[in-house]
Order: sequence, then structure tokens, then C-alpha cells
Amino acid sequence: MANRVVILGIDGAGGFIQNADAPHIHALLKAGAYSYDAQTVYPSISAECWGSLLYGVKPDRHGLDNDRAIHGRIPEDFPYASLFKLARRQWPDAPLSAFSCWAPINTGIIENTINVHMESKPDPELAEAIVDYIHQQPDFKLMFIQLDHPDGAGHKHGFGTDQQLEQIAVTDQYVGMIVKALDDQRLLEDTWILTVTDHGGGGAHPNDHGSDHPMDMTITWGIMGPGVKPGLIEAPIGIMDTTVVIGQVLGLPAQPCWEGKVPEGIL
Repeated sequence: MANRVVILGIDGAGGFIQNADAPHIHALLKAGAYSYDAQTVYPSISAECWGSLLYGVKPDRHGLDNDRAIHGRIPEDFPYASLFKLARRQWPDAPLSAFSCWAPINTGIIENTINVHMESKPDPELAEAIVDYIHQQPDFKLMFIQLDHPDGAGHKHGFGTDQQLEQIAVTDQYVGMIVKALDDQRLLEDTWILTVTDHGGGGAHPNDHGSDHPMDMTITWGIMGPGVKPGLIEAPIGIMDTTVVIGQVLGLPAQPCWEGKVPEGIL
């Protein structure tokens, strides 16, 4: 069994990672079970997608969208518990952390009253903060990371374009820094790393996302760690499966509301 989980989220990179010069990300994926054809939720927008990953239910149930995430907070009577809240119930004193370039994930999607260490900075500074945290808190239990610049490049230059792929290659260098920090602390062998993109883009509009077009809905998904069977995942997989997989590997209580599953044959 592993002792901790890292969710490595790469915003807006969809399935385009497959075509990018990203050796660190590809190494993580191919060290475990992975797919470049996983599916996100509709609408394929950041708050809806990250919300579904963290809470395990569809957007029409959790109700989170970009506007609500930017301007609101998760109320105490919210009907669902995120992976962070479930982990806090399980381990009252364990270090939990969320590093997000897009600040509304930390302020408006993850609960703010459960003692999660949160930092929101541009990707380069965020990567450095993550490295520092790993060295200072190697006993952490759950870490969520959202690197945002691939999404920005998609909006600016077009999703799946050479310019976005170049940004994914830059982001891959940050991933390399994070993996090295885990390795330096001798954490890799008992850590699950779940690599996931929240949505793609370029389907209904070259510089946007949100539709049900396959370019918007297709994402990259992979997990490596103890007990994972390496190889391409043949079974269908969706972003809400992330919640169930992390729940199972960390031994968190399964929630009746969860709409995902553990993809067949990965554990």
C-alpha cells in the first residue's frame, strides 16, 4: 500500500499531451495505467470539471461553476464532501495541501475550514512552492496540484496547436521538478501519482472549450503507484472515476453519491 496521493492536474491540456514533448509526464503515465482518451464532464469548463473530480458527482449536482468558484465559498451545509474533507475526517492531523495557479480552486471549490495548506501562484513559482513543501512536509497524505498555463496557451493560440504543445513542454519541466523532489525525499515508491487534465478545447471554437465536442471532452488520465497494473487502459474512463480510485487507494469511505467507478483492470 502507498502512504500518500498526489493529484497532478494539468488544466486545458486534454488529450493533447499525447502529442507534446513532455518526457516527465509521459514517464509518469507509462509507469502506470493510463489513457489519452478518458472523458470529462459536460460542460467541459474548469470549475465544473475540477469540482466533479474532487466531489465525485456531476456538475448539475455539485452546482459549481467558474462564477460561483470565483465569488463564493463552500458553505458548511454543502451536501457533498470533497476528497480533502474525507481525508481530514480520516486523519485529523495529517498534512493536506492544494497548489493551484487558478486561485478559485482553493477559495471556491475546496472547503476552506478543514486546515488544508493552500497556495495560489503562477505555474513557475507554484512548482517551486510545491518542491519546498515536499521537502518540509514529506509526511503529507493528499496533495492536489493544478498547473494552468497550458489552458492559457490554448485560449491564446488555439487548443492542440503547436504553441499549446510548446507550453505543455514547459509545464513538463515543472512536473520534472516535482517528481525529483518526491524522489529526493524517497517518497516515490510509496506514493500514488494520479495525472489528469480537466478538459481539452478547440472543438466548437479553436480558442475555447465548454462544449460536448470530443476535442473538448477528451482528457488524459493515468495513475502510477503500488498495486497499479501498468499499461494502456482499455476500459472506458471518466474524470469522476478519479474520486473513486483515490478513495479506494487511500482507504477513504466510499460515498453513496459518487458517480464514478474503479476502471476495470487497473489495480
